[in-house]
Amino acid sequence: MRVELGKEAHGPLPARQLAEHLNVAVITPHDIPEMPVDVLKQLTETDRYGWSAVSFTIDGSTTIIQNAGNSSGRQSSDLMHELSHIILEHEPSQLILSESGEFAMRSFNEKQEDEANWLAGTLLLPRAALVRCIARSLSSSAIANEYVVSEKLVTYRRSVTGVDLQHARRRAG
Repeated sequence: MRVELGKEAHGPLPARQLAEHLNVAVITPHDIPEMPVDVLKQLTETDRYGWSAVSFTIDGSTTIIQNAGNSSGRQSSDLMHELSHIILEHEPSQLILSESGEFAMRSFNEKQEDEANWLAGTLLLPRAALVRCIARSLSSSAIANEYVVSEKLVTYRRSVTGVDLQHARRRAG
């Protein structure tokens, strides 16, 4: 993806730019015409932290609906997670409605979710970026700001890539 977009291995990859490259529309609940007021209120006020993003394809056009109430770092992660499902060509979840339509559940594929989480983190904050940021003595907060991700993601990626341990060993010896 970075090569296709002309990005350096260590540079930021904005999720919205990747969405545009993949011809995926990104909207919020406010952008949905004729959204019932009570549903819009539920999604944007009452339960605004209870959901992140959802993607769907209709007639070959893919759209991601994103929760604009989340932080910018969380929105980047949510969007990249949905784009990862698309890139990996995952089977979509199935929505299961009760007969009355008042109750809904969705199927959950743990393997696909894990794969999408891993790819999203890798796209947003690749190991090469972390190595470069640590060499520049950037804090996790500064890295999060530069790459528009959450500090939680920076901490996770620093841990799973082993860059902190590698940097400490270089400095020690």
